[in-house]
Amino acid sequence: MARLPRLTVPGYPHHLIQRGIDRQPICRDEIDYETLRTLLAEEARANGVALHAYVLMPNHFHLLATPAESEGLARMMQGIGRRYVRHFNQRVGRSGTLWEGRYRCAPLQADAALLDCMAYLDLNPVRAGLVEAPADYAWSSHRHCIGQDGDKALSPHPVYWALGNTPFAREQAYAERVAAGLGTERVRALTDAALHGWALGDEGFLAALQKQTDRRLKRGRPGRPRRSEPR
Repeated sequence: MARLPRLTVPGYPHHLIQRGIDRQPICRDEIDYETLRTLLAEEARANGVALHAYVLMPNHFHLLATPAESEGLARMMQGIGRRYVRHFNQRVGRSGTLWEGRYRCAPLQADAALLDCMAYLDLNPVRAGLVEAPADYAWSSHRHCIGQDGDKALSPHPVYWALGNTPFAREQAYAERVAAGLGTERVRALTDAALHGWALGDEGFLAALQKQTDRRLKRGRPGRPRRSEPR
């Protein structure tokens, strides 16, 4: 079966995943994490991409970002990938690609899925057993979003701003949202959408989005397509 083209729609938030080849480490120490975070900020800014949240894991990373142009995400990820592979290979004395194929991404319905996706990213190190609480992990945007740190690379989404009328109110509301956690089904839905490139949202969202692209937005029904009835 031919691979569907990547689904990217300007003006919509997207959940992106990039994995290391064969699940091998892509970050080994603070120098690697800081370099990747710096390149992420630079490439997002250079390519007109608003970065809302991120988490850098030992063998992969997640981003939540909104492109201003259709090619913005692709250019950003190409720039990050090329520059970071050069950094990593020079440090460890290796050659060749560092990535497991192309990055994965899916557009999200902002009012229904954006905060869940942010929490999904923040809770990733907890699910992986790296830390006990999201705020204990240094390589995500969580501390910024709860007011414990500052990250100039981030552009808070309007849905996040709507959590409160003051910075403290927004930070507190978001911290409570993350502390409430995500159910297994929601985690699975966010993961599946990003890995397979399906848009995540309700039927109204999907219908509106479909008007902007010819690409299929959700998983088709299993089995052969039904034959049309003869007229």
